[in-house]
Amino acid sequence: MLNPQPEKTFIRNKAAQVFALLFVTEYLTKWPKFFFDILSVVDLNPRGVDLYLRILMAIDSELVDRDVVHTSEEARRNTLIKDTMREQCIPNLVESWYQILQNYQYTNSEVTCQCLEVVGAYVSWIDLSLIANDRFINMLLGHMSIEVLREEACDCLFEIVNKGMDPVDKMKLVESLCQVLQSAGFFSIDQEEDVDFLARFSKLVNGMGQSLIVSWTKLIKNGDIKNAQEALQAIETKVALMLQLLIHEDDDISSNIIGFCYDYLHILKQLTVLSDQQKANVEAIMLAVMKKLTYDEEYNFENEGEDEAMFVEYRKQLKLLLDRLAQVSPELLLASVRRVFSSTLQNWQTTRFMEVEVAIRLLYMLAEALPVSHGAHFSGDVSKASALQDMMRTLVTSGVSSYQHTSVTLEFFETVVRYEKFFTVEPQHIPCVLMAFLDHRGLRHSSAKVRSRTAYLFSRFVKSLNKQMNPFIEDILNRIQDLLELSPPENGYQSLLSSDDQLFIYETAGVLIVNSEYPAERKQALMRNLLTPLMEKFKILLEKLMLAQDEERQASLADCLNHAVGFASRTSKAFSNKQTVKQCGCSEVYLDCLQTFLPALSCPLQKDILRSGVRTFLHRMIICLEEEVLPFIPSASEHMLKDCEAKDLQEFIPLINQITAKFKIQVSPFLQQMFMPLLHAIFEVLLRPAEENDQSAALEKQMLRRSYFAFLQTVTGSGMSEVIANQGAENVERVLVTVIQGAVEYPDPIAQKTCFIILSKLVELWGGKDGPVGFADFVYKHIVPACFLAPLKQTFDLADAQTVLALSECAVTLKTIHLKRGPECVQYLQQEYLPSLQVAPEIIQEFCQALQQPDAKVFKNYLKVFFQRAKP
Repeated sequence: MLNPQPEKTFIRNKAAQVFALLFVTEYLTKWPKFFFDILSVVDLNPRGVDLYLRILMAIDSELVDRDVVHTSEEARRNTLIKDTMREQCIPNLVESWYQILQNYQYTNSEVTCQCLEVVGAYVSWIDLSLIANDRFINMLLGHMSIEVLREEACDCLFEIVNKGMDPVDKMKLVESLCQVLQSAGFFSIDQEEDVDFLARFSKLVNGMGQSLIVSWTKLIKNGDIKNAQEALQAIETKVALMLQLLIHEDDDISSNIIGFCYDYLHILKQLTVLSDQQKANVEAIMLAVMKKLTYDEEYNFENEGEDEAMFVEYRKQLKLLLDRLAQVSPELLLASVRRVFSSTLQNWQTTRFMEVEVAIRLLYMLAEALPVSHGAHFSGDVSKASALQDMMRTLVTSGVSSYQHTSVTLEFFETVVRYEKFFTVEPQHIPCVLMAFLDHRGLRHSSAKVRSRTAYLFSRFVKSLNKQMNPFIEDILNRIQDLLELSPPENGYQSLLSSDDQLFIYETAGVLIVNSEYPAERKQALMRNLLTPLMEKFKILLEKLMLAQDEERQASLADCLNHAVGFASRTSKAFSNKQTVKQCGCSEVYLDCLQTFLPALSCPLQKDILRSGVRTFLHRMIICLEEEVLPFIPSASEHMLKDCEAKDLQEFIPLINQITAKFKIQVSPFLQQMFMPLLHAIFEVLLRPAEENDQSAALEKQMLRRSYFAFLQTVTGSGMSEVIANQGAENVERVLVTVIQGAVEYPDPIAQKTCFIILSKLVELWGGKDGPVGFADFVYKHIVPACFLAPLKQTFDLADAQTVLALSECAVTLKTIHLKRGPECVQYLQQEYLPSLQVAPEIIQEFCQALQQPDAKVFKNYLKVFFQRAKP
């Protein structure tokens, strides 16, 4: 306060933060006079007041910050501090704010605005009558007329209005505020040019409107019809103002009032009969929404930035209003959209793009606003169906798909796909829409953005209408031929579609062929025509990659090879299982693909990307070709296990799991042979030393451990435990020890859960009297201790949901041991193991009784309590 120069703002903020932390720590115990001491030093010195207000804001954010998740202890402490403040000092603080506002309102706008911010923050948790009284409200209303203060005054009034209170009192408060604001001319929106202030004012009106609606809802619920009527009347008188703000050309101002608008429509939805005025209000809101949905001239479609993103968000809010309008008056909405749509599309050639776009957009939005089951918009309610049918017919026959603006083109295709059921009613329009997709309007459009989106929409269109596609299949396949080109890096030819977009085109081609009514030979020929160019290109590119010296060129060739495999994979999405592949006579084509792609696994260059593509293809082929894939798996696995990293193994194991779970006993010889090589590869990676602080290496190892245990779980769960048993005693023991380690040593509840599942399965299979030699010893020496040592660890957090699941599997393991070993297990726990853990005799007794309960759930619940008590 005494410095000739004021401190920098960030220093003042830090100082305020330090004081706030000190306050939170000391106020209840050592420094109850905190505020009085600060006020006595500060007095009314402007720099002192500035720091005092910053401290108050910092304290508010410590106690009631809405964005911070407090622990239950912090929450209790904060509540106690607020209660103590309410008893001891809040009236004095409020008085100090009043004095500050009175002293500085005309001389120091910065301090005054700070003080208004403090009042707004504290209003939510102090006694409202200290603020919502004549002297404070009159002062705030006075500030509404001072240009430098009015935005903060607006926010402060908003916080006051937002405070929960008795519905009748709230109604009176809002009404008295409105009267003063109206008589002071604030409701004349068109006279006001300051959009920043209007955005705050719109938020205030929104708060007042929503508060009145909350009052109305409470009063209706309480059966107080007289006051509810009054509240509804008060709401109705604000609608004209709401509409002025909603239609305002500035989207922030409009956006801030949408909440009130939405809630008002919700009230109208609940009323049985609407008055003429209310109907007029609904229509006015509808027109406002339609107008505000329109893009402005400045919107940059080619390079969308922050402003564009904000408009997209604002459009989503308007969509919610439109949906709510549909609930209040679906007929009116349909009629309004139809009117706008028809008049716009009649003259689309001479209409500005944003009006054409919004007309089609409104038709698109009706699909969600007027919901039906399974998109059946063209059956059922005749008047609705015929209105939508008329609009769709106009859309596809008007020629608007040729409009020269990307937003209109995209909206056309989005709408055509959304209402695909229209084409089952009027299939004669399919050819012209297909042409739009395939020519310069769609997949060959000059804009990459349009081409990309159209590729996706085209695949959806074809899939949803596959029954109607038969007459056009050959024509479509011919027309998309050039879009299927695999563009190798060296020819410099820039393909029209990105490889991601081409995936959709390949999938579409696959769907057309598979769902056609052609005989199997024709389907096979078409599929071969589709995939042969990929295979031929693949062989050439793989040879080139083997010879490539330059790393950049290697990478681009590998990318191209990967795309080829990806495209072939994607065509197979048209098949649901082997049956359809067989029926189409396509098994042979895919087996040829397999033979073409598998050599890539032995390529020493760019291993990661090549392996990843082939692996995905194998996953698909296991579904499509089933056991026909099996002969290829051993050599593929052998290649994939060479020089592999944690990530390679992690991605390889799900493939083996898929094969094991699907084919079970059929793949037993392969698993027997591959089991130890796979485990050696895993252990080798897990045992590699890593930097102590290398988080990503630690995470990779954790994920690999999980994959390893998931593999053992699949083997044991698919009835293939013999595969483990046949690996020789030493290897079996090594595997079992790793499972015990996984259950106990690593603080990873997901892996621990899997390990306990494996252990209980092995006990179930091998734990009886006729189990493998030495397994009973292993159960008592290792498995039983693991069931106690894991949950007793400090890292085993019983408040964590995943850990509770691990504990549940631990309980299953103990129950299974008891089931297989009988009284011998109880005796071991009672006389040897539990006493060795220093468990009290009465608790041992209790534990063994719970274990012997027939209901497993009882024991699971008991186990949780047992470990909660046992932990220090």
